[in-house]
Amino acid sequence: MAQLPKQEHSIESLTQSQRDRLAFIELRLRFMGGIRRNDLISRFGLQEAAATRDIGLYKALAADNIQYDAKAKTYLIGDNFSPLFSYDTERVLAWLTQGIGDNAEPQPKTWIISDGPALLAKPDLNTLSAVTRAMYLGCPLSMQYHSLSSGLTQREIVPFALIDTGLRWHVRAFDRKSQEFRDFVLTRVQQPHVLVGQSVATHELSDHDAEWNQTVELELVPHPDQPHPEITEMDYGMQNGVLHLTLRAATVGYTLRKWGVDCSPDHSLRRPEYRLWLKEHLALYDVKNAVLAPGVQLVVGNARSNQ
Repeated sequence: MAQLPKQEHSIESLTQSQRDRLAFIELRLRFMGGIRRNDLISRFGLQEAAATRDIGLYKALAADNIQYDAKAKTYLIGDNFSPLFSYDTERVLAWLTQGIGDNAEPQPKTWIISDGPALLAKPDLNTLSAVTRAMYLGCPLSMQYHSLSSGLTQREIVPFALIDTGLRWHVRAFDRKSQEFRDFVLTRVQQPHVLVGQSVATHELSDHDAEWNQTVELELVPHPDQPHPEITEMDYGMQNGVLHLTLRAATVGYTLRKWGVDCSPDHSLRRPEYRLWLKEHLALYDVKNAVLAPGVQLVVGNARSNQ
């Protein structure tokens, strides 16, 4: 590939549109492990020659970050990758989970002033990128993991989904140590290594995760002991005084805890933060993740957690 003139080997000399396209190349490399020219063509509506030039420009700026696999006709992350662009963790997570925020600016321009609660438990981006590459490439991941019950252990997992609990980020994965599907807190992962080329067994795939694939139907109503139920109905968009939810069994407890739903049979949690009540508490029967829900009184058999 032809070398670019030396004076162009500077991010500062690029136009904003060039920076956005190079940032997209880097995001794909870092968090998905590779990029094809067609990814650029589809994302930005480029001609093939223009996509080739952008990849060449990125390679000129960061030769160690990218390598070409002629057999797969794909550009892969380099062994000595070092990012050109700085990103806020929440923006990367928004890009990964919502497909937004591809441009290179560390702080996005906004049309209106806004604010919200901060994410206190921010995963390390190098950890996150190893996890997402393993997910995207369908590979196992080797890592050290700290849990409250077992301390520091060496693990091999087969990750397939990220979960935002509202307080922190987890990765849903098959754990080869316990031979179960479990959630792992990203901030507790250390020394992750993508086991590229290592096979994954059929029983380790997400299709075999019963809790992930099982759905739970819930009916939430205004808390019987809180005043002004009509306001709660407005705030939560209820129809006829009920909010119907369909959730994965693997995430039920996270959602009910985040929303502050009183799950006790006799709506006994009467503090102001509990504005919602689970109308039928038996809907949580035998849902392992439900042990995290406020006020839950069910005994869930063999419940295990990495919390």
